[in-house]
Amino acid sequence: MTVTDELTHYLKEFRLPTIRANYEMIAKEAVQESLSYEQFLLIMLREEYEQRTQNKVQRFLRESKLPLEKTLANLDLKRLPQKVRQQISTLTEGVFLDHTENILVFGSPGTGKTHLLCAIAHELIRRGKRVLFSRCDLLVQELLIAKKNLELAKILKRFAKFDAILIDDIGYVQQSREEMEVLFTLLADRYEQASVMISSNLPFSQWDTIFKSAITAAAAVDRLVHHSIILELNIPSFRMISAKSGGVA
Repeated sequence: MTVTDELTHYLKEFRLPTIRANYEMIAKEAVQESLSYEQFLLIMLREEYEQRTQNKVQRFLRESKLPLEKTLANLDLKRLPQKVRQQISTLTEGVFLDHTENILVFGSPGTGKTHLLCAIAHELIRRGKRVLFSRCDLLVQELLIAKKNLELAKILKRFAKFDAILIDDIGYVQQSREEMEVLFTLLADRYEQASVMISSNLPFSQWDTIFKSAITAAAAVDRLVHHSIILELNIPSFRMISAKSGGVA
């Protein structure tokens, strides 16, 4: 077995595919540039690390189910309230996740609530955090099916692996009491354990219409706001402005 064959064998066994693919080219460059053994080793390990990081980000992005187009680069920051703009850079750093804080975004339909939360989520994934995106109605149906199949505990355990769950449009579609009970179960399960990111067009004062019970609504709000960052988008609808200007809604 040649040195190259043996190197390839060990790199394959140690699961270092990037080094295995590039070490010969890097070795030639190291000789040409008279690099030390330590510098050569550092370059190889750095490339392996960077590739693994990129792969992890792509894997987390796929599992997140986030809309790919709703990124920070595509977000019109100038239209957001100044207070919200000032908070975005801090939120994208992900410190709130370390404190199991929640992000709650309120505003009328069309004000960019979903895009704002998704943009933050994309940045969190780039920092190695796991985020799951779901419309509230679809998430509730998934939880309800799990409950009927006696697998609610199982799905809650799966959700617990995510640093944040982004629940979009809570209250937008009216649900039954049974459906809201499983949503409350999820919120209670994550309380002080992991973060949620929620968008809603209804203020807290109207959440009894969501949970079909003033008591349940109060309990849900209490858990959410205990450790939370609240963003209010008191701005005109993007879609309405676009329609008036002849753009695409």
